[in-house]
Amino acid sequence: APQICFLMAVNVIGQRMNFMVILHGCWLVAVLTRRRRGAIARLWPNYCLFLTLFLLYQYLLCLGIPPALCLDYPWRWSQAIPMNSALIKWLYLPDFFRAPNSTNLINDFLLLLCASQQWQVFVAERTEEWQHVAGANTDHLEPLRGEPNPVPNFIHCRSYLDMVKVAVFRHLFWLVLVVVFITGATRISIFGLGYLLACFYLLLFGTALLRKDTRARLMLWDCLILYNVTVIVSKNMLSLLSCVFVEQMQSSFCWVIQLFSLVCTVKGYYDPKAMAGKDQDCALPVEEAGIIWDSVCFFFLLLQRRVFLSYYFLHVAADLQATALQASRGFALYHAASLKSIDAHRRAEEKSLAQLKRQMERIRAKQEKHRQSRADHDLPKDLGDPGQEPVIHSGDYFLFESDSEEEEEAQPEDTRPSAQSAFQMAYQAWVTNAQTVLRRRRQERAQERQAPVGGDLSQEIELAEGLENEAAGRSHVMQRVLSMAQFLWVLGQALVDGLTRWLQAFTRHHRNMSDVLRAERYLLTQELLRGGEVHRGVLDQLYVSEDEAVLPGPADGPQAPSTASGLGVEEPLSSTTEDTCSPLTTGYNTRSNSQEVVADPSSPEAGPSRRGSRELLANARTRTRTASELLLNRRLHIQELEEAEQFSARQGRALRLLQAGYECVAAHSELLCYFIIVLNHMVTASAASLVLPVLVFLWAMLSIPRPSKRFWMTAIVFTEVTVVTKYLFQFGFFPWNSYLVLRRHENKPYFPPRILGLEKTDGYLKYDLVQLMVLFFHRSQLLCYGLWDHGEDSLSKEPDRGSEKEKEAGEEPAALLGPQTEPGVAETPLEDDIQVKARAGAKDESLEPEVELKPRSLRRISLRFRRRKRESPKPKGPAASVTQGEEEEEEEEDAVASGRAKRPSRSRERVKAAGLRLQSFCLSLAQSVFQPPRHFFHDILHSKYRAATDVYALMFLADVVDFIIIIFGFWAFGKHSAATDITSSLSDDQVPEAFLVMLLIQFSTMVVDRALYLRKTVLGKLAFQVALVLAIHLWMFFVLPAVTERMFSQNAVAQLWYFVKCIYFALSAYQIRCGYPTRILGNFLTKKYNHLNLFLFQGFRLVPFLVELRAVMDWVWTDTTLSLSNWMCVEDIYANIFIIKCSRETEKKYPQPKGQKKKKIVKYGMGGLIILFLIAIIWFPLLFMSLVRSVVGVVNQPIDVTVTLKLGGYEPLFTMSAQQPSIVPFTAQTYEALSKQFDHYPLAMQFISQYSPEDIVTAQIEGSSGALWRISPPSRTQMKRELYNGTSDITLRLTWNFQRDLAKGGTVEYTNEKHTLNLAPNNTARWQLASLLEGTFNQSVVISNLFPKYIRAPNGPEANPVKQLQPNEEDDYLDVRIQLRREVGTGAAGFLEWWVVELQDCQADCNLLPMVIFSDKVSPPSLGFLAGYGIMGLYVSIVLVIGKFVRGFFSEISHSIMFEELPCVDRILKLCQDIFLVRETRELELEEELYAKLIFLYRSPETMIKWTREKE
Repeated sequence: APQICFLMAVNVIGQRMNFMVILHGCWLVAVLTRRRRGAIARLWPNYCLFLTLFLLYQYLLCLGIPPALCLDYPWRWSQAIPMNSALIKWLYLPDFFRAPNSTNLINDFLLLLCASQQWQVFVAERTEEWQHVAGANTDHLEPLRGEPNPVPNFIHCRSYLDMVKVAVFRHLFWLVLVVVFITGATRISIFGLGYLLACFYLLLFGTALLRKDTRARLMLWDCLILYNVTVIVSKNMLSLLSCVFVEQMQSSFCWVIQLFSLVCTVKGYYDPKAMAGKDQDCALPVEEAGIIWDSVCFFFLLLQRRVFLSYYFLHVAADLQATALQASRGFALYHAASLKSIDAHRRAEEKSLAQLKRQMERIRAKQEKHRQSRADHDLPKDLGDPGQEPVIHSGDYFLFESDSEEEEEAQPEDTRPSAQSAFQMAYQAWVTNAQTVLRRRRQERAQERQAPVGGDLSQEIELAEGLENEAAGRSHVMQRVLSMAQFLWVLGQALVDGLTRWLQAFTRHHRNMSDVLRAERYLLTQELLRGGEVHRGVLDQLYVSEDEAVLPGPADGPQAPSTASGLGVEEPLSSTTEDTCSPLTTGYNTRSNSQEVVADPSSPEAGPSRRGSRELLANARTRTRTASELLLNRRLHIQELEEAEQFSARQGRALRLLQAGYECVAAHSELLCYFIIVLNHMVTASAASLVLPVLVFLWAMLSIPRPSKRFWMTAIVFTEVTVVTKYLFQFGFFPWNSYLVLRRHENKPYFPPRILGLEKTDGYLKYDLVQLMVLFFHRSQLLCYGLWDHGEDSLSKEPDRGSEKEKEAGEEPAALLGPQTEPGVAETPLEDDIQVKARAGAKDESLEPEVELKPRSLRRISLRFRRRKRESPKPKGPAASVTQGEEEEEEEEDAVASGRAKRPSRSRERVKAAGLRLQSFCLSLAQSVFQPPRHFFHDILHSKYRAATDVYALMFLADVVDFIIIIFGFWAFGKHSAATDITSSLSDDQVPEAFLVMLLIQFSTMVVDRALYLRKTVLGKLAFQVALVLAIHLWMFFVLPAVTERMFSQNAVAQLWYFVKCIYFALSAYQIRCGYPTRILGNFLTKKYNHLNLFLFQGFRLVPFLVELRAVMDWVWTDTTLSLSNWMCVEDIYANIFIIKCSRETEKKYPQPKGQKKKKIVKYGMGGLIILFLIAIIWFPLLFMSLVRSVVGVVNQPIDVTVTLKLGGYEPLFTMSAQQPSIVPFTAQTYEALSKQFDHYPLAMQFISQYSPEDIVTAQIEGSSGALWRISPPSRTQMKRELYNGTSDITLRLTWNFQRDLAKGGTVEYTNEKHTLNLAPNNTARWQLASLLEGTFNQSVVISNLFPKYIRAPNGPEANPVKQLQPNEEDDYLDVRIQLRREVGTGAAGFLEWWVVELQDCQADCNLLPMVIFSDKVSPPSLGFLAGYGIMGLYVSIVLVIGKFVRGFFSEISHSIMFEELPCVDRILKLCQDIFLVRETRELELEEELYAKLIFLYRSPETMIKWTREKE
């Protein structure tokens, strides 16, 4: 309840922010500084008295002087006291002009109400009755010494309530720190900086703080609460400046506003809109003001303080102390598991090779016997020297005689039935029906329930089936619907279960580790809560003793033969070869410790004291016990942990899936850290954020066995320093943060603050906060599993390190129960600074290994400098030996100089000595700088044990994705090319330079990577990785922004390319760390036999030239005796066998019941689609051209119609054009009228029906010629003569020309045609035309059948009259009248002449010539490439080609039956893999013989049949 009163007081301060609440703030500080509940209770009556009197005083101020007295207040109009309304309001003084806000007193009253109630509680809790009923209410929480904790243990989550308790009492602390961070980061002020620093301190040392006693914890926490309250009170005091004197501050003291983030949060002092636009460089930080976040922070701080004072928190503290005692336990278990996996992998390889060699020895013996028998029979062909015979074609039947013996030696396959997946369930429902699948599932569940109990199950199943059949008979359709719904629900459950099982299998090793450490931590916690002494005997009761334990793994050393596969339950071979990149699945470098060492019970070294590693190795025998073996050898079953496991098993599917997902994230938390670091850099793209990704790729991911504590501390400290630096540079008083500068450099990549990452932005700390949280989450995981402090410790490579280790082990504080926490299990010489001897009553500081212990390299440097200062014994190591030699040399020179008294002076000797000391210091400093990187890269290249793995497939896939990104987003890598695409550039035969450079670089890196992979050179790969990381980051973040003139954060394509390249860097570093595999077997996509690999492999083979390029590269960079053609032959055989193997595995996984006919849905689904496809291909051209014209065709009306009338070869008489306004489309009414006109003519109606109204237009051609008739006088005379006296016909030619828009998809722009009429010599029209020319005839000349009314405009160049609408052809053409008009021109123009053409029988608008044009539709531009072929072209070019392709599928199937319908291809697959194996092991003679065996197998059908039978 006091905390509620404190929050009410903060609410009063935040609501009012004036002079009066300063007193509330002072009282709040006074009460909080008392800290203890008893001291607060003694002060509380005075506080309540103050609140009462203060409320009455404020009420009187609100009442003020009665207005009837006509007295004014002295502060309103006094000249001596200059006060404005804002100051009067802030001081809460009575005023007639602006009365005090009396509603503020409601908050004071609520505070008084809570405080008075709390006073009653303080009084009542002292009574004996309250203490008897409710217990003592004290905040003096001492650690329990042997007394039971009054609250139950909730750490292991035996109920949902326990899960809530864990979230509150264990994880609330970190949520509070996030709130503190947000409180400081959301507002730029000097107060926020204090929050950030406090948050960073608690993040770094929070785990140590939680393990301290209550008094030490509360001391630090109360300091933080006091700082929070001080900030609230300070902001209240500064409201005088932000509310009253805001204009003066904004004009003269802007830096004060920006330093303290001053802005008034109470309304009524000034107009915020007027102040906001006053000064852009000194804008008021409206969104960053107030104490809302401070109040939220205050609430969480008080809540966490209550958590600290709870008995529940004692369980958390004890658990954290027990975790600290397990300092290196997790390291030892991980190490044992990885070593066992590596050893099993090595043994499996050796066994496979030995078996192959035995087989080859048998083959050679039989071959020699066969050769001898041929020699005894005096064959005509002398074999000669056996070394000179053609081995490749020497295969024979005897090569296959020893295979049966080899199969007997082979291990039997694991035939354990696996859980049915959702896909298999769906396939069964497809093959049978949903009811059958549900019935089988019910039977399986019933059998599982009845198996331990017994009972007659068959009768129940028959009864259930009978009821189902009866129900189905009643309502068959409804039953099917219900069954389908039920099946979909079961299928969804199976999908969730399958995903959960996959995630659990992915983190099986992590869960086993958790179980082992949880059990051991439970015993340690119980001992700590009892206050007992923690020693090794505490855990003796947990496991079976050494004499009783039977280890499944090798028991006599690393060379002992494996009794089984050599793998524990949690370490399958796949996990060691594919999945060791996280700290919880890493193949650790076993230089640190090759085995756990179990001291002999009879030897004196079996005691708890620690000796040197050499003594331990001399009197111990080695064994490896992994987490799964320890779980198998447990003899003590802890009821609380078993209840927790049962509760976890009873949880719902959703919760189990969430828990499995969390375990997956926790097991690979370092990958999450890498992802967030890269994401932060992608968004920020600055020099500050560039450091960590480079360190990740060149340090963390290359560290063996995993990133060290030094790296994670570097990342954490660097992030915190970056945050503080960014925060400091967000203040607005820096010149580069002014409004004008920011606007001038907007979106410019080379703005210096933007390059350095110090730019003033809104969400500047968003990703840094996420990055910090993820880093500390990973740190908590490493601390929990004993992997935080031991990242760099390993057995010394130098022989003289033993004595130094003993000294350090004696000097360093103890981290209890390191690897020696299990009886009969080994004591692991991993840590030099861990003592086995427990300290009774050890102080809390001794339980902080993450604070006190230092990595060896840091200790070595600090020891060297400290000893030099103290003149203590000389340090070890190369740097120390150099220093020691130089110091001895210096002493000799001093002795020689002292012997020559008359030689140079003492000052020169001092200078010389100082120079030597400076030289030695510089040399040691240089060595301390350059030695760690040298040792780091030396460890990478000379790691003794590697969990060799092969991730080239994933690296290649990442490169391919980058390749595709470059091709489809190349515009992002060049300048001024954002609007173009690659097709338009290439169609113009222009290759962009940026695209070409990126493409060639990407391709060349892929080739180099393949060469390094085939040569298996780790050194080359390491150099390639370093060069590529540095070059890519230099290019992407410094060169590319200059080329594109765009910021990297705004270039989405470049961001995507960089992210995929980061995935490649991670895989590449993992490959370097684990080493290349000794066996690179076949294609990298053929490691597993499933649909995904088959799909990817087939896609890989479809890419042109890729298969050939890969095969030739492999042949070039691999040692082999085969020729290139033989190599390609093996590759082709292996590819076909892989495809067949995938098919056989699919048949096993999804079997087809015997004697069952194919379902109709399959026949009509698959067969019907094939039939439709073939029919569509056959009739495709006709359908396509028809659809182009009718459905998808584009209307292509003419945009220009030109009509020309010409007489003979003379100047045209008439030329007129009709443009868009005169070209009128048909409407529905005109279309209907046209149809009615030709209703009785079937041919005409058929033609009209092919066109829609929008396809038909009427061109209204003006009757008067658009041009004057300018004929020369001689031509005019010649024309008259020919018309009068000509003896031959003269031609009258009418020509029409249509122009169309090519953009709509047509291929021909102009289409035209002409109609010719011959005028005979005795024709009346000739004489009338001649008279028109002479001027003796003024009437119109009638020309019959000249003008066609209906014209069709097809896609081609000819526009003929429509015969269907004009069946009599020329006789149906219209008659026209021709007349020559004259007009007297002005000036020298003389007579102006032009021709006029009119229809003969026109009713209205005789000056218009109507021409109805039918336009064919054209194909759209997207289909123009097909429509251009025409029907016959499509038949020849497409249908025949596809037909030939389809015929290839259905013909000559019988020829390939022998090589494709193989029942079991395992033996052939093993033969191919044996060829790859002997090639890798340089057994080149065996390679030739095995290739001969493979070739003979494909030559001998009888042997192929025997070899592909199913295994018995």
